[in-house]
Amino acid sequence: MNNKNYFAHESAFIDEGCAIGKGTKIWHFSHIMSNSKIGENCNIGQNVVISPQVILGKNVKVQNNVSIYTGVICEDDVFLGPSMVFTNVINPRSAIIRKDEYLKTVVKKGASIGANATIVCGNNIGEYAFIGAGAVVTKEVLPYALVVGNPSKQIGWISEFGHRLNFDEKGIAICSESKEKYKIAHNCVKKTS
Repeated sequence: MNNKNYFAHESAFIDEGCAIGKGTKIWHFSHIMSNSKIGENCNIGQNVVISPQVILGKNVKVQNNVSIYTGVICEDDVFLGPSMVFTNVINPRSAIIRKDEYLKTVVKKGASIGANATIVCGNNIGEYAFIGAGAVVTKEVLPYALVVGNPSKQIGWISEFGHRLNFDEKGIAICSESKEKYKIAHNCVKKTS
């Protein structure tokens, strides 16, 4: 299916009632379900499922085989790595319908989630956080945090540019490539320039 505002491969299926932004591309065998909202200039890879009422901001990159379930909101510039998955019910049972118990998960601006990671519902991901490949997130992730493992644990801080931050004794770090300056205080990182 072609549209003057966005591209969808002929094998993609887009339900009625979706809002899809200008410049977005939806690739092979992906299913965009009813009442979901996808911002401008997003890239939805092959075999992606976007459930009803999911919201994706601008410039979100969704790699192949990703499942984004009802209750998920991804802000602008989020990266979702291959085969990562969100959940939306904390205690699923096949015989019990829990559609009224979906928990909300917000992935804040600029965050990246690595391949095969799992985000347990109700745990928000802070701005520019970086979730390592295969991590299982079971609690909130701070802005600029670098987390890995199962269950995930924070092992450091990362810049908006995507480089590890090393803070000096004054709590200042400078990104090695972009030269952006960051300050840490009270377990909180802020970009200062």
